[in-house]
Amino acid sequence: MSAVIPFEPATAPDPAQATATSGRVNLLGLPRAELEAFTAELGSKPFRARQLMSWMYKRGEGDFAAMTDLAKDFRSVLTERAEIRVPEIVTRSDSADGTRKWLLKADASQAFEMVYIPEPDRATLCISSQVGCALDCSFCSTAQQGFNRNLTTAEIVGQVWLASQELGWKIGEQRRITNVVFMGMGEPLANFRNVVPAIRILLDDLGFDISRRRVTLSTSGLVPQMYKLAQEVNCALAVSLHAPNDALRNELVPINRKHPIAELLEACWHYLDEQNGRSVTFEYVMLDGVNDQIAHARELATLLRGHPAKLNLIPFNPFPGTSYRRSPMPVITRFRDELIQQGLLATIRRTRGDDIDAACGQLAGRVNDRTRVRLGDKTFGLAVQ
Repeated sequence: MSAVIPFEPATAPDPAQATATSGRVNLLGLPRAELEAFTAELGSKPFRARQLMSWMYKRGEGDFAAMTDLAKDFRSVLTERAEIRVPEIVTRSDSADGTRKWLLKADASQAFEMVYIPEPDRATLCISSQVGCALDCSFCSTAQQGFNRNLTTAEIVGQVWLASQELGWKIGEQRRITNVVFMGMGEPLANFRNVVPAIRILLDDLGFDISRRRVTLSTSGLVPQMYKLAQEVNCALAVSLHAPNDALRNELVPINRKHPIAELLEACWHYLDEQNGRSVTFEYVMLDGVNDQIAHARELATLLRGHPAKLNLIPFNPFPGTSYRRSPMPVITRFRDELIQQGLLATIRRTRGDDIDAACGQLAGRVNDRTRVRLGDKTFGLAVQ
């Protein structure tokens, strides 16, 4: 079942620019230190920022007038200078397996997606970091849409805030979202300056207060940003590997031409050393006749054996226009068993939400492509912010 909310006319203002237009600051885009600086700019004490965070994240309140322990004058100033604004829902789709997908408005003609995946022992929200993606991975639906812009910190945090409200979370209840993964549309590390503050808000005990092991950033392998990330925040790391050698990964994940596997793995182990992490999860999409042979499993074992690594085997999820096919389940199972026999920890991801195009690799949104040359058509080149 899908509920549809139509787009506003093309003359509607871009929500990403609305703050600049209205002169109001979206507080969902401010980590604690920046929120304290903002409240000081308004002539208030730092403890007001902590009160605001409690209202916003612990109680899910978006109306300043309802924040009754704030001084009335301060609430009036907040109403004039600030706002708590989340992305607008365009459509919602519900899967037969309980997965839920939202299409969220980026501007008058574009949209991005987020997905909620409930399981018996956890409830994961998969969020986006960009409108589209410039990395051009050949097996990914998002990559085929091209790239338009980065999401703001407020748009990223706003996804978690909005999903909590949509799922009916109330004060005093256990949170409906236990895990957040940056595995939606976009390459998170290509939007470094907005993703890192968002992670800080997710981890902050005055923010969403999610354990660092339950916030996962997934990257295709922007190596310089991986080193920088290790100095900024502490969260779980997942890497889109998808091939055991450079020749094949160059085809599947073009950024590999700039940052080959050896360089990528060195950055992974550095991240763990810096953050005292348990392991890196390596994602590996199973493509029939492409990367699913026993020889590929043995190459993977040679790469990763002796390191704190987990392999997550992902059955390929088809999308319109792709030439790839999903590896048969017996092939995937045999591949996993070979990895385990070689001494690696390996699991098969259960496909969720594929009936509403919400499974891994299927998110597409609506993107006005601004890329001039596909990354897969050139040796390297990517703007990182």
